[in-house]
Amino acid sequence: MNSKISNYQHYNYSTSVCMQNSDINTNKHGNTVSGVSFTSKTAYNSIPKTIPTAPNFRAEFVSKEEQKKYTTLLNMADKTSRKNLEMLFKSGVLLNSDSNDSSSVLDNLYKIATTERASGLSNLGLLNDTINTLANPFIITQQFGDIPSEYRAQALKAYCDGNETNIVKQAQAEQEIDVLHSGTCVASSIEFSMAKEMPAEFTRFVEGLSSPKVSVDKTIKLKNLADNTLDAVWLLNAFEVPFVANDFNEAKLTFKPDKNALLRAQIQTTHKDPLERSPVDVLMQSTLMQIGSQQSYNSLSDKRAGKFNQNDKGLIEFEKTFTESVVEDKNKLSITYQKVDENARLVGYETDFNTMKKHILQALDMGENVIVGYTQVDPNNVIINGHEITIIGTKQNKDGTINFICNDTDDNLSKPIEYNEKFLLPKIHHAALPEVVLRDDIDMVENWVEGLNSYKEMKRQAA
Repeated sequence: MNSKISNYQHYNYSTSVCMQNSDINTNKHGNTVSGVSFTSKTAYNSIPKTIPTAPNFRAEFVSKEEQKKYTTLLNMADKTSRKNLEMLFKSGVLLNSDSNDSSSVLDNLYKIATTERASGLSNLGLLNDTINTLANPFIITQQFGDIPSEYRAQALKAYCDGNETNIVKQAQAEQEIDVLHSGTCVASSIEFSMAKEMPAEFTRFVEGLSSPKVSVDKTIKLKNLADNTLDAVWLLNAFEVPFVANDFNEAKLTFKPDKNALLRAQIQTTHKDPLERSPVDVLMQSTLMQIGSQQSYNSLSDKRAGKFNQNDKGLIEFEKTFTESVVEDKNKLSITYQKVDENARLVGYETDFNTMKKHILQALDMGENVIVGYTQVDPNNVIINGHEITIIGTKQNKDGTINFICNDTDDNLSKPIEYNEKFLLPKIHHAALPEVVLRDDIDMVENWVEGLNSYKEMKRQAA
């Protein structure tokens, strides 16, 4: 978990405007969002299927128990999910067991379907949602749903922590529980990468988070957080993640959504409208936001507190890198490409665009998705918006340039989109990349050092 040495400004990645279908029609003209003109993205016509990428993908049963579980799921799933389940089996995804406890996608789907779920959640609904998300991770969205009248009083009471006599807080709650533009782009991007690249672990998370315990444990290698064990422990304590470290090598972490996530998931179970989050999205995104925000997220308002961020929406780069590192159990490196001054003005770049492009292409060649944070600026180059998307591939153009094939969880499209390199590269603020990609080009410092320095600076300014 490292970053490039730089006195950069931590910009908060939380879309202030929703990138609707009307903004994604053609790349022949510009569209305006919050007064910023930019060349629009184009929809990528084909949807990449989930493709086996690990050695333990297989497409044949080795026991009668596996066959029985598969038959049970086929009989329970709806028509669409049944077809997707068959596709997952044929592609080798269903029997993949590359999870933290070696349980397979099939094992956890079977638990979701046949064992008790948390209060107000549906076995069949969760089963269908999980299957369909694995079959097409591009359906993952960060779009919150509305709170219908029958849940309104319960949501307001929960927001006010049961204190219904607080009139001021009650009035504030009326506004804040109606979330128009979500700040979960970082969380939903990580959710997408898990579903696409870590299907067994993704399904294990869904099973645990939707179970009566509403949590999931994960054992990670401490070296994937910091070279020094004590520094890794400092990070876990700083982010307030419950953990047990039995030795100097590993720690068992406990992840759970915030206390109001279950209510949001219950609402989406019975009142999900088209293009809104599924209960799976709710639980996954809440959990990932909790990890990054030092356990301070609130699913009702989509706001957070926490010690590293002065903004109450979204996650900053340091928080994003920590979340990716513990969820994937990998030493994620975060490189900051843009130079931003104290007034949030874009003043330059840490490297040239060809080097930036090389970094991304090398990571893609290694089979890695690349989650990037991009910025939008006003005519004075002041950053007015930040958003997180995932680069999953490229397409060569006749003019010699490439288009980056991306997933955006805030565009109301259930398929990839394309950005030309000339448009996207200048907008990329940071990217999460494997160390081998960056080793020869930059000097790095462990990301926890950047986080601690930023925390100290915020405390100094607040004094």
